Amino acid sequence: MKHFLLPTIAALSLAGCTEAGPRKGVGFTGIDGEPRTLSTRDTDANFGRSLSVPVAFAELPTRQVISDAPDQGAQALVAIDNGGRLVGNAVEVGGSDRVLMLSSVAVNGSLFAVLRAPENSVFKITSATTASFGAAVPRLTGCLTAGNVYQKGKSSRRTQGLAVPLNCR
Repeated sequence: MKHFLLPTIAALSLAGCTEAGPRKGVGFTGIDGEPRTLSTRDTDANFGRSLSVPVAFAELPTRQVISDAPDQGAQALVAIDNGGRLVGNAVEVGGSDRVLMLSSVAVNGSLFAVLRAPENSVFKITSATTASFGAAVPRLTGCLTAGNVYQKGKSSRRTQGLAVPLNCR
């Protein structure tokens, strides 16, 4: 009887030490994986709201444009002019020091990924930025590139954006 009564009393006394309501940990802090502090805030409500760039890019509506542009280079310039610069029609990409907007534009049925600066910001493109964008397009969009990276503007002060044709099949 003594072996049953002592563990029961210990469990009941420890159960009375906690507050009512669910408590959630705030993160991994050691080898044992247990949180060191507790939070009563509902952390699961915000989990998963931030989408990865390819998923967010796929969910964006593609802007459809009809143009008399004769070749892929001219169509890319039209795509840059129509690329998104706001969160509703583009996906934010880049680091904490520079955020750029990635959107999709179809010119005469040809799909382009367009990289532009957000509204009311300065966008300086170097040759390294152009090469980096071309290399990162498959990772950012989930599609393969179907041509060269096109730049609108001749100097880093006047550059408006970049566009690359996509093959998403």
